[in-house]
Amino acid sequence: KKAVVKKRTAAREEANMGKDYHNRSKTFKVPRRPFEKERLDRELKLIGEYGLRNKREIWRVNYTLAKIRSVARSLLTLPEKSPKRMFEGAALLRRLTRLGLLTENEQKLDFVLRLTIEKFLDRRLQTRVFQAGLAKSIHHARVLIKQRHIRVGRRMVNVPSFMVRLDSEKQLEFSLTSPFGNGRPGRVRRRNAKKNAGAEDEADA
Repeated sequence: KKAVVKKRTAAREEANMGKDYHNRSKTFKVPRRPFEKERLDRELKLIGEYGLRNKREIWRVNYTLAKIRSVARSLLTLPEKSPKRMFEGAALLRRLTRLGLLTENEQKLDFVLRLTIEKFLDRRLQTRVFQAGLAKSIHHARVLIKQRHIRVGRRMVNVPSFMVRLDSEKQLEFSLTSPFGNGRPGRVRRRNAKKNAGAEDEADA
């Protein structure tokens, strides 16, 4: 009886609210073999090295890499003078070069198949902030980004997985509202300043 009542309630709620027709595409793919020791060790090492939150961040990059490789493989099956291969291949290479994943000497689809997950993780904002010397550690870099201390050019970015382009790399700075970027002092510093000012007033009195 309880199950029937629950079903009726759920159906009534769905009729009142309407169905959710949003199409949400996949962002990551779970590994086929969940307990493969080599992969588990490799993932754990990457999480520590790049200061990632969880394994889902690795799986997301792997999924993106797999899709890029798939496109490159399908283009390589076409004739070299094919308009589709020339147009789409050039666009793909241009986009990857802009992101810093390929160099100027690697302007061929074969180099796309050689891309590794480490190259993608190196271009994340978190890694770039640490390597630019704005943070004391890779984990500190993540905290600074999440707490809205970092800007790329004029735009404040609080997403650690943001992919930094080559031309934007020189524009990594502390945001204007951040205490590190000559902004308003933080809560603790304001409180301490207030305490010190009160202590000085008492001493003068």
